[in-house]
Amino acid sequence: MFSGSIPALVTPFRDGGFDEGAYRDFVEWQLTEGSSALVPCGTTGESATLSFEEHFRVVRTCVDQVAGRVPVIAGAGSNDTRVAVQNIQAARAAGADAVLMVPPYYNRPNQAGIFAHFGAIVAACDLPIVLYNVPGRTVTDIAAETVVRLATAFPSVVAIKDATGDLPRVSMHRAGAGADFIQLSGNDDMAIAFNAMGGRGCISVTANVAPRLCAELQAATLAGDYATALTINDRLYPLHAALFSDASPGPAKYALSRIRPKMAADLRLPMTAPSPESRDAVDAALQHAGLIQS
Repeated sequence: MFSGSIPALVTPFRDGGFDEGAYRDFVEWQLTEGSSALVPCGTTGESATLSFEEHFRVVRTCVDQVAGRVPVIAGAGSNDTRVAVQNIQAARAAGADAVLMVPPYYNRPNQAGIFAHFGAIVAACDLPIVLYNVPGRTVTDIAAETVVRLATAFPSVVAIKDATGDLPRVSMHRAGAGADFIQLSGNDDMAIAFNAMGGRGCISVTANVAPRLCAELQAATLAGDYATALTINDRLYPLHAALFSDASPGPAKYALSRIRPKMAADLRLPMTAPSPESRDAVDAALQHAGLIQS
């Protein structure tokens, strides 16, 4: 269902609003470069600063531009279960193929609350669900046992984006939920190891900027060609680091503005432009990857 290189797309802004033309051009480039699915309105898409209307306009635009060529996995999570239900229904109405759902953040529910939250979402809509476990942002960890329980209880919980950085969880999820449960890395710098342990791809920040290289890396790992994957990763590793050298997605948007003339680096408060040091790190990483000239 989902595998390979899946960029968590940035949302381009210009003059304070969503730049639809730049976004359509960006989506098309992602497809021609080999991305195997797309995630609009995730964390990298600055979903926290999009209104409900803007959020699902972005999703609709992505779906329309993709025109069925790859799956669209719409970010739709919320810390309010009622809002999360509204979001998954809106994502379905917008034409998304699946949704990416974080557990409730800030509230910090226990594991029973997390299970009940996703149970209510499943009951409200049959769209496939990709769990998104990113405790570094949510301060809410979906324990491996809860992931297995959700995957076992609800057929529509088909996958997880795991950004815990805890590689043994790949084996734990695989042992409990089975090999058919789709595991996607949420960390570009761990993508090779993640796939070696049973993962099938990466929902990626770096793929915004280097989609072809990320697609080639993923294809190599899924074919068992780790020598090729390592060679590609050696080119990409400085970029993986540089894109988090300041608050994300600032460095990613700056990088895109360097290689895609239609993409402005505009951010919405409270996000601000990356520091000069971060921009220097991005420039050096782009050069190392062969994406810009020195």
